Amino acid sequence: MLGTDPKAARYAWTAALVILALLTIYVIRQTLIVFVIALLLAYLLYPLMDLIDRHLPSKTRTPALAITFILTIGFIALFALFIGSVVTNEATNLAAQAPVILDRLSQSPAPAPEGVTSLTGRVTGALEAQIRQHYGDIVSFVPRLTLRILSASTSLIYIVIIPILSFFILKDGRAIRDSFLDLFGSGREAAQLTLDSVHTLLLQYMRALLFLCCATFISLSIVLTALDVPYAMLLAAIAFPLEFVPLVGPLTAAGIIIVVSVVTGYAHVWWVVAYLAIYRVFQDYVLSPHLMSQGVELHPLLIIFGVFAGGEIGGIAGIFLSVPVLALIRLLYHHRFRRRNSHRAVALNI
Repeated sequence: MLGTDPKAARYAWTAALVILALLTIYVIRQTLIVFVIALLLAYLLYPLMDLIDRHLPSKTRTPALAITFILTIGFIALFALFIGSVVTNEATNLAAQAPVILDRLSQSPAPAPEGVTSLTGRVTGALEAQIRQHYGDIVSFVPRLTLRILSASTSLIYIVIIPILSFFILKDGRAIRDSFLDLFGSGREAAQLTLDSVHTLLLQYMRALLFLCCATFISLSIVLTALDVPYAMLLAAIAFPLEFVPLVGPLTAAGIIIVVSVVTGYAHVWWVVAYLAIYRVFQDYVLSPHLMSQGVELHPLLIIFGVFAGGEIGGIAGIFLSVPVLALIRLLYHHRFRRRNSHRAVALNI
């Protein structure tokens, strides 16, 4: 009678458990995405909380955490007070002008403004022709977009849940980490080194991402206002959150800026296009590599794959999480590879 190979049985059970874990993750992916976003928000607030905690005599982190949330909410309120009114007025004016703009696009092309160079005129004409060609799609998309926004309003509860989850993550993060490390027993030291690397990676990634978003908002608001682009502050405010979404967000923001410039009759669209191209090259090849460490850097092909795969799995949230997830997988792989080499070196010395 043939017996069962114990080694093959272990491999089979391991494969079955991995498949079951992946299936479980896929089924509860929406809940996991909420918790991961809360974790990234906690990492965004962690440097400020840690700085405050070092200057407080309290033995717990609760006072520093409370001050961090109060300061964050206060900063958001001040930002909304000074910038939000301008953005709101521009959004209201654009919404009021939208029927007129769409009606103009449905008619014959308007003559080019005086003083427009032939190159600018050709660029503007080509862009406006494309928009006019897809006029029907734009008009039909508006009510569909409205319905999507209304249907998404049921998810507004996450705006409250995510900060609450971040609060508890920051408050009890160390206890959760220690409990997790206790599961590894003799491998606790290696697991702690890996967690420390993950902690550093996420801190640097969220800090760099926030800086890139702020740099995009400041540069767009200054340059678009200097170029006298209509609704400059509104466009900069739209580009700010889109910068959090890898690859798709910046492209969407650039498309919105160009389309709004064209349909509002701005005479120097070519200047806007040139600025957006130059800024994107500067950010992708100078600013972003300077802010990101070697552990966060990923090949563009891998980023594109992650963006599309993340979109298929979790929509916009999946796209947003694609880069940090890929960076974590890369980090864990390198840690595993280094440990394997160190074990081999020890075995050879023996």
